[in-house]
Amino acid sequence: MSDLLYSETEDELRSAVRSLLTDRCEAAQVIARAETDQPHDHDLWKTLAADMGLAGLLIPESLGGQGATHREVAVVLEELGRFVAPVPYLTSAVIATETLLGCGSAAADELLTALASGRSIGVLALPLSTAPSSSYAEVAEADGKLTGRVGAVADATAADVLLVSTASGLYAVDTTADGVRITPQTPLDLTRPLATVTLESAPGRLVGADASAAVRRGLTAGAALLASEQLGLADWCLTETVAYLKTRKQFNRSVGSFQSLKHRLAELWLETVHARAAARNAADALAAGSDEAPLAAALAQAYCAPVAVHAAEEALQLHGGIGMTWEHPIHLYLKRAKSDSIALGAAGAHQGTVAELVDLQAP
Repeated sequence: MSDLLYSETEDELRSAVRSLLTDRCEAAQVIARAETDQPHDHDLWKTLAADMGLAGLLIPESLGGQGATHREVAVVLEELGRFVAPVPYLTSAVIATETLLGCGSAAADELLTALASGRSIGVLALPLSTAPSSSYAEVAEADGKLTGRVGAVADATAADVLLVSTASGLYAVDTTADGVRITPQTPLDLTRPLATVTLESAPGRLVGADASAAVRRGLTAGAALLASEQLGLADWCLTETVAYLKTRKQFNRSVGSFQSLKHRLAELWLETVHARAAARNAADALAAGSDEAPLAAALAQAYCAPVAVHAAEEALQLHGGIGMTWEHPIHLYLKRAKSDSIALGAAGAHQGTVAELVDLQAP
């Protein structure tokens, strides 16, 4: 059985990413950016993707990547979740990358090289809520021209290339090409914007003949590693709430000394510990190429999604009045947790997948 504890390399990676985000992704900056029509932090993305090489962690060295594993990517996502960083890491460096790795073609390798360098951002053109076990909405294709409409595509406004599923395969479409229109939507989570992608005879390049297998690989990896983002979010909420309750006083006593609040925090701590185990197991299963990776991914999402929401809700409640203000960052975490809870499949869908994979009756 694999060791799920963090390695020295993973701890060093965490330290580097947290140091950067502490300097460049303060809560006030994220809130201010979320109020504009440019929610993505392109400068931060450039530093993460190009300067630190984190966009290419999953990409082989032969294609310009780092040749690392999903465990290292999970550590990065934990920290991004801890800061609700407005960068397209999950969509480009995980989902789009894994989808292209599943194609195994020269055209896919060319795109992977561009993604690894940070020069390009790739996005899988499917609704954010699409689960790995779902049937994938297909766009019509005729002579290399794509026509169709896909809503709620995460980070599409930041993308340079869209990966589009069709009956004849997976196609890459440049967002600047004729016939491509990306219309921003108003999402709950302003740090991960959504958009509607409309294609009208848009030119596409075939990158994979079996779109369903490649897409399933990308979404499975995305669901498994999204659990690490949810873990980082929950851990921040727990840590900040404990720190606040130690300083907040009522009746000349620290609020954190009240027995009822101690019980709530203890329950949340236990949930977070279990979420860490589930998220680490999912990342390790992917890294090891285990046949049980789909089960580990579904299990992680079924557990971690509700924990992240619970942690954010408790943080809001236990911070009292200040937690209800726009100036305090808790609302960012609550919205991200709620959005993540239906991203790549809701917890109930993943529970059904777990039941099916282990041959048990679904709840």
